[in-house]
Amino acid sequence: MEKIFTNDFWIVLSENLVNWIVSQLPAIIILVILLLIALRAASFMINKTKKLLIKRMVNQTDEPNLEVEKRLNTLMGIVRKGVSILIWVIFVMIFLKKINIDIAPILAGAGIIGLAIGFGAQELVRDFITGFFILLENQIRTGDVAIINGTGGLVEKIELRTITLRDLSGVVHIFQNGKINSVSNMTKGWSAMVFDIGVAYKEDLNKVMKIMKDVSEDLRADSNFKSMILEPMEIFGLDSFGDSALVIKGRIKTKPIQQWNVGREYRKRLKEAFDEHRIEIPFPHRTIYWGEEIDPLKLTIEKAEADAKAKSAE
Repeated sequence: MEKIFTNDFWIVLSENLVNWIVSQLPAIIILVILLLIALRAASFMINKTKKLLIKRMVNQTDEPNLEVEKRLNTLMGIVRKGVSILIWVIFVMIFLKKINIDIAPILAGAGIIGLAIGFGAQELVRDFITGFFILLENQIRTGDVAIINGTGGLVEKIELRTITLRDLSGVVHIFQNGKINSVSNMTKGWSAMVFDIGVAYKEDLNKVMKIMKDVSEDLRADSNFKSMILEPMEIFGLDSFGDSALVIKGRIKTKPIQQWNVGREYRKRLKEAFDEHRIEIPFPHRTIYWGEEIDPLKLTIEKAEADAKAKSAE
């Protein structure tokens, strides 16, 4: 302790401090300035990229500007954090090197810890990467009706790790993004209701298809449904020969999520129109025998024999 208060100690300390200030401090100051410039440049580039992507995506899709901006804000926030972490890690490594701290053990320890975390959290990393690309590619959005891994419902929430789906019964399904194998979006851009209408074999198909077309036009003219329907009904024609019916296929394009409302109302009006024009909608018939089955030929022969006996008796 006595050496600390000697003149030689303070002289050596001040000389080393002056040498460090002269040789190392300017490099550290320059390093800090470069760090600030790198952070500002990265933020500027990310903001410019976001604006360009918003303009391009708005022009290429019918998605509302607010939805595009929200999705890109989520993605660019992830990119911004990732770039910032990378810049700070580089800065810390160079700074430690400048103050003569050996970073090799630090790097080795970080590598071992990262490897352990990687093995333990590989599913989490996969979920985040898959969620990032789901948002980037705009596969589904909040409010869409989708089928995920065979389960259908309304998309209530999309996050980087999970997607939340609520089915018609109110059951909430939560899917890990990394375990999603298939996504079927039923309400992206536009939707459609496909009809398979069966009529009896005796009906005039041209007349039936005209009635179907007229009903669809009446539906389009209705103020309650006009805004839901995008195009006139497409009637593809005779689709198949059923056991008891001729099946005519048609389709009505609607706004997203409106296909079920339009489909129910169209079927109701078509049934009324078929009843009005006496168009038969066939249904399966079944014959049931009560007790012993009767042979029609045997019954005819017995009746003929009884008639013959009655004539001979006369």
